[in-house]
Amino acid sequence: MTIRNFGIIKTLLDKGVTIPNPESIEVSNDVNPDRISGQGVVIHSGCKIFGEKTLILKGAVIGYEAPVTIDNCQIGPDVKLNGGFFKKSVFLKNVSIGSCAHVREGTIFEEYASAAHCVGVKQTILFPYVALGSQINFCDCLMAGGTGKKDHSEVGSSYIHFNFTPQQDKATPSLIGDVAKGVMLNQSPIFLGGQGGLVGPSRLAYGVTISAGTIFRMDELRENRLIFGGASKSGNISYRPGAYSNVKRIFNNNIYYIASLLALIYWYQNVRFQFISDNFPEELFEGVLDKLDIAVNERIKRLDDFIIKLSKFKIAS
Repeated sequence: MTIRNFGIIKTLLDKGVTIPNPESIEVSNDVNPDRISGQGVVIHSGCKIFGEKTLILKGAVIGYEAPVTIDNCQIGPDVKLNGGFFKKSVFLKNVSIGSCAHVREGTIFEEYASAAHCVGVKQTILFPYVALGSQINFCDCLMAGGTGKKDHSEVGSSYIHFNFTPQQDKATPSLIGDVAKGVMLNQSPIFLGGQGGLVGPSRLAYGVTISAGTIFRMDELRENRLIFGGASKSGNISYRPGAYSNVKRIFNNNIYYIASLLALIYWYQNVRFQFISDNFPEELFEGVLDKLDIAVNERIKRLDDFIIKLSKFKIAS
């Protein structure tokens, strides 16, 4: 793959893309300039753009705070990717992500979802208006809730979704809200307080607030609950590495998550498809379906790995 293709860069400039320092950016040969709008798109210094599936729509601003690397992402209208690495992910209208981001495959940010600086996500789906603070690791989860810009689900700064177990598996996806109600944008928001964590796989109902500094390890399916707690008390007990407990809960939560992804696919195919427009063109729609397919395959693989491990280790009582 040859990079810094000056022919493509010139084509982008000719069609109206603003590139203040053209000699500083890199564009691979497989990038299709027809998939990059000339209307209001700005690509700042030091940015790198790769991939035949890359799509950048009108008004997008890339790399305002720091250089950005884009690899086969679909970027909707008026999206701001301010700095970091973005691979095989899709961002719908008016998404905003701060600098030092690390966004990996299977990620979907729907309209007006946002993240501040130093956020890492992978296989993460945020419904409209959901906001992530700074210095967050939030992989392998779906979050919904809220009704608009002033009433939205939020994750406080320095939060972690724990998605890797001592048994070395990732059958850990968490549903924070759900698909069936969440797509209607009429549910109470969910708040995860800063400097806390959620141990996957977990399920949380709408209206749940987890106070700052709390590590939550269970499910809460009752709506409108306040959960609080400090650090775990000290302990030292016998432990067998590799032994599993709560197998039924882990398995069921994975099935709920996969079912939710399938429901979201049907929602896009049968409802959102009816609203194809300049702000949500078919190329962006196809990008969402592609990421959902990646997400389903990932969850099935991780569940298969979990089941294989169960056959090797005695299940703890």
